[in-house]
Amino acid sequence: MSITFPGESADYRAARDRLLEQEIGLRRATEAVAAARRQLPPGGVPQDYVFQREGADGTPTDVRLSELFAPGKDALVIYSFMFPRDPGDERPGPQTGQTALLPLAEGPCPSCTAFLDQLDGAAEHASQRINLAVIAKSPLPRILTFAKERGWRRLRLLSSVITTYNRDYHAETAEGAQRPMLNVFHRDGDTIRHVWGSELLYAPTDPGQDPRHVGTLEPLWNLFDLTPEGRPTDWDEQLSYPDRH
Repeated sequence: MSITFPGESADYRAARDRLLEQEIGLRRATEAVAAARRQLPPGGVPQDYVFQREGADGTPTDVRLSELFAPGKDALVIYSFMFPRDPGDERPGPQTGQTALLPLAEGPCPSCTAFLDQLDGAAEHASQRINLAVIAKSPLPRILTFAKERGWRRLRLLSSVITTYNRDYHAETAEGAQRPMLNVFHRDGDTIRHVWGSELLYAPTDPGQDPRHVGTLEPLWNLFDLTPEGRPTDWDEQLSYPDRH
């Protein structure tokens, strides 16, 4: 099957049909990788980690990893939000709100923030089938304040300041710098197992590439891939942009 668009040339159609074959191959490869991921042997969880969530009275309340699983939903996806940001990240911090008063090094990562802006929109849909949580190693009031300032309404936000979860699941370096790992866990009866982590973050990259460890989840960068300009190499996400309207 071949379709055409108004004004296209024969050269365009021939090149597009060749590209379509590559896209079909990519689709098949994506399905094969997803199937292989599902077949990974179960991992382990060394402890029932204790995080902090917002309690009914607004104060931090302990919540265990096992309590993040809702009845009938046995998959748990946890994204580690870099808050504080990477020590070498000098992009501007928030311009307004209480978070703007923090030292830059203690503030949120702009790239993680952009990802969570997008994930907040998907969270309501994803939560119909899976459990989803976002964890940061900042005090819970600081995380919740920034979430309110950012307009997040659907993300389940937790603090990991009282647990070794970040270090154990490679969301923190030996020096204490935070890393944007995504980890998946699964519950089988009373047993919780680690299933998968975005280890591509730590894998070597080819020249001009970023890790793309959560690349299939990021609408922003995938949108750029569809354009003639591709992914920008001289631009990165920011917490705010100049008003160009």
